[in-house]
Amino acid sequence: MERERDVERKLKVAVEREGGWCLKFLSSISGVPDRLCLFPGGVLVFVELKRHGAKPRPLQVRIISKIRKLGFRVEVIDSEQGIQELIESMRRS
Repeated sequence: MERERDVERKLKVAVEREGGWCLKFLSSISGVPDRLCLFPGGVLVFVELKRHGAKPRPLQVRIISKIRKLGFRVEVIDSEQGIQELIESMRRS
């Protein structure tokens, strides 16, 4: 079972391999996603990382919903498979 920090490390490597930048997002607001992933072409994706099988807390769900309502993409990723799905979707964009 992958730990959150393992997923986080793999996400950073995968985004950088695609020519992007994966920034750790430190906010004064609780519940904001962990990472900002910047992809070539001006694409920004907020990513909430979880250990395998874990789900966002209620506060995180509310914040994610608010960010999505503003028109931004937010992904919750808990595995290497989730990372690959994000990367593949960026390649198709």
